[in-house]
Parts: sequence; C-alpha cells; structure tokens
Amino acid sequence: MISSPMRRALFSATIFLTACGFAGSLAGGRVAAQSASDESQLRDSMKQFTSVYALVESNYADKLSQDQVDKTIYDGAIPGMLHTLDPHSNFYDPKAYAEMRQEQSGKYFGVGMRIVEQNGKVVVVAPIEGTPAFRAGIRPGDVILAVDGKPIGHINTTQVANLLKGPRGTHVSVTMSREGFAKPLDFNLVREEIPDKSVPLAFMIRPGIGYIRITGEMETTSQEVQDALNSFGPNLKGLVIDLRDNPGGLLNQAVDVCDKFLRKGQVVVSQRARKGVFPDQVYTVPTGSTATYPIVVLVNRNTASAAEIISGALQDHDRALIVGETTFGKGLVQTVFPIAEDSGLALTTYHYYTPSGRLIQRNYNGVSLYDYYYVRNDALPANKTNKEVEHTDAGRVVYGGGGITPDERIPELKSNHFQDEMLLHYAFFDFSSHYLANHTVSRDLVVDDALLQQFKDYLKSQKIPFTDKEFADNLDWVKVRIKTELFTSQFGQAAGDEVITEWDPQVNAAISYMPEALALETHQLSGEQKVQTASAK
Repeated sequence: MISSPMRRALFSATIFLTACGFAGSLAGGRVAAQSASDESQLRDSMKQFTSVYALVESNYADKLSQDQVDKTIYDGAIPGMLHTLDPHSNFYDPKAYAEMRQEQSGKYFGVGMRIVEQNGKVVVVAPIEGTPAFRAGIRPGDVILAVDGKPIGHINTTQVANLLKGPRGTHVSVTMSREGFAKPLDFNLVREEIPDKSVPLAFMIRPGIGYIRITGEMETTSQEVQDALNSFGPNLKGLVIDLRDNPGGLLNQAVDVCDKFLRKGQVVVSQRARKGVFPDQVYTVPTGSTATYPIVVLVNRNTASAAEIISGALQDHDRALIVGETTFGKGLVQTVFPIAEDSGLALTTYHYYTPSGRLIQRNYNGVSLYDYYYVRNDALPANKTNKEVEHTDAGRVVYGGGGITPDERIPELKSNHFQDEMLLHYAFFDFSSHYLANHTVSRDLVVDDALLQQFKDYLKSQKIPFTDKEFADNLDWVKVRIKTELFTSQFGQAAGDEVITEWDPQVNAAISYMPEALALETHQLSGEQKVQTASAK
C-alpha cells in the first residue's frame, strides 16, 4: 500500500508530467511522441522528486501537519515546477479552482457589498446597487460587528466575505455600527445572485461622447458592452473604451467585444501552438458592425491578455486610436485542464498574435517573477529598438513583442505625499460617513468653502497632518475626492465613479485625441471605398 505522503508526491509528479506534455491522457490533450531516452530521463527526474519529498516528510524537524503538507504541494512544489516553464502556467488547488470559475462566471450568491479592512475593523466600502445590502440601506463606512450573531473578532475580509456568501434564498443577519447611531444596527438579508459586473461604468461623459470601462473579460462582458452601447442611443459621436488595469479573461469574450466595432470577417487574434500538439487557430469577427464613430482606447501598464487582444485588434484594423502606456505584454494562452481532486492545471498551450502578426507576449527569459510583474521598461514608445515592426491595414507602423504600444502616450498618474497621506488615512471615506451622519447631499452639490472648512476641521480632529500650502496646491483633487465619496454614499458606486472619471486627467487626455481618432476612422472608410470601387471595376 502506498503511503499518503507518497501518494501526494506522486500526484505532484503526475502534474509535472502533464506540464511537460507527457501525461496527455490525464489532461485530455494531445502530445508529441518522445524518444525512449527522453522518457527514461523523465522517469529518473520523477523518482528523484518523490524521493526528496519522502525524505522531507519523514525527517523534517517538526511533524508536518496536513495543512503544511498541502502547502508544500500546492503552494510550493507544483507552482515552482510550473514557473520554471513560464510566468503564467499555474496550478489551482480545489479552493483556487472554485474561485477561478466564480470569477469567470461573473456571479455568486451573497448580499452584495464590497468590504475592506481598516484599522483592525471590517468596513463597508460600498453596497452594490440593486443587491440586498443596497436595498436594506447599508452605507459606505458601516462597520461589520457580527454575522449571524457571532462577533467577527479579528478575522480578515476574505473570511467575512465567505460568511456573507451562501446558497440562494438563505438568510444572514449582519450587525453594523454606524457613526451618529448610539446602538448597533441589525440587517436581516436574504442571499441572492450578485452580478459582478465587468462593465461597472458606462455613461455619456461629454455631449455625444460615450465612456465604457471594462475591468475584465467574463462570461457576461460582451452583453454588458452591448447594453452600454444601447444606453447611449443612436446619436453616439465618439467613444472612449477604458481598459486600464484590466487583467484580461476569456478569449471568446474578447472576440465578441471586438464584434461590436469591427467589420464581419476581420481577424481579431490568432493563436499558435507547438507544432504537432495543437492546431493553430484564427478568430474572426462573426457578425460585425457598421458603426463609424471614432474610438479612443485607454490602456496602461496593467492592461493584459484578453484586453490586449481587444486593443491590438482595434489598432491593427485602424478602428481605434490606442492611447496611454505600453500594455503588460501577456500573450501566452493557458488551457485549463481539470484534473484530480477538483483541481486544475492552467498550462500554456499557445501564443497570441494580433491581426498584423505581432506577438503580444513580453520576453520573460532570465527574468525573475518579481521583475516580470513589477519591474518593466516604461520608456516605450520612445525606445523602439529591438521591437517587432508590423503595419496596420492602412499602413501605419505598429510594434510588437512586448505588449501593445500606444499610438499616443499619456503618462502615468502619480500621486504626491499629501495625496498619499490622505488616502492612507481614509480621510475622504471617513469624512463622508461623518458628514452624512448629520447631512444629506443633492446631485447639484458644489464643494464650496464651507464644506472645505468642515473637511479641514475633520482632518485636525483626527490628527491627520497637512499644511495650508499642501491643501491649496491640491485643491481641485481634494474637491473631487470629497464629492466622489459623498456621491458614492448618497447615490451609489456608479455615481461616485462618474464624478472622479469626469475629472480624471488621463480620461480627459484620451477625449482630447478624439479628432485624431476621427481622422483615423475617416481614412479607414476612404480606404474601404477605394477597395470596393476597384472590385467593381
């Protein structure tokens, strides 16, 4: 009989085989034939791995608990093996696998409020509009004291969130403290499906100019984008698509989003695999759009994967002007293979290429995981040496091999010391709760001198340091932050997001490039008309 530790070691070794392409029957994938010599070397490596694990388990100074064993396998050995291949191949233990599937579906069952840990307390950031928490009147700044009558103590936000989730239709009681109320408030909530929107904000940011923020590509993203476009009506004169900090998601949703803007049959992305393992695939626009309004896509260094597919396709077909920073450069495609114990292996199987043939993936050879994710060359597009050079449909030069290089660079927003201190102390968030304990605000709110003075007085009462010069130098920022938090508390998250988005310097810079986007679209239409005329002749 094989011991439990050895079974776990063999399980890890099996995953290693899968990652290397030899356990195709386990993962359901096709594998290339290997020589007898290769297979012999692999068996030797597997034997060494299981021997090392058995020695650790048997001889470590302290007896390993089951939790330590799981961490050794799930957090150490397996990820370590996979990360020697590339930065994105990964293993999902049962808990992480379930969370990944939930994120992709864009829904879960709960009460609908975003929470954060603040000064040792679990505080409501905002209830999600239309959810049980929102309808019950829970407000930003409310402090969670107990769930179902049990004090939450010092457990973290993830644990509190798990207590609030549960089967649809079940009840959960939440006890809150709120500034201005002497006694705790009890809310009896009924759990229901909570949509986790990937388009949390869509509104007319200027007359005739729509704004859509996409935070990820989930199963509902394409429909959310279509709903946003429908809400703008037929008189849309221009569109800003904000993909900043979008980490990506589902490939099919990226294709379907492009379907809203590109012509039928245009290529969105191609993916190429190791020869003989998987067939190369090309994804094209299935239905297409005849819309002609100009589009500006705003990206930054954290725009990745499926979001890069969208921006790359719109750029290559001259359908949109890409502005901002060079994107992350994540062009490795992971296929998730379900394996034993409700776990999954996300294994890199393809590389993404834009329609013009640009490789999206950034070079990761000889780069540590930390440097890969956090230390990058932000000098682009000024420094284009050693970059792939391709051309758009209209003949514009574009660069590949390291993310999507924007057509126009908009510098990163950087905060100063005063701003960092205000946010570190939750000054605006806490002031909002303090102010609304005795006031209400209307949609025509103006942050005037009287309100600014109340904010200053609050900072002093909380011993949050600032100088009059710092306050004056950051006055516009202070005003918009105060209004944002008050609107979020009074009218909901979207209302607050609209306030800060209308002020956002990067968004305003993107809007300023609308004439260039219009010229790009006009040039594209002119080229299409010439092609049609030539075909007619």
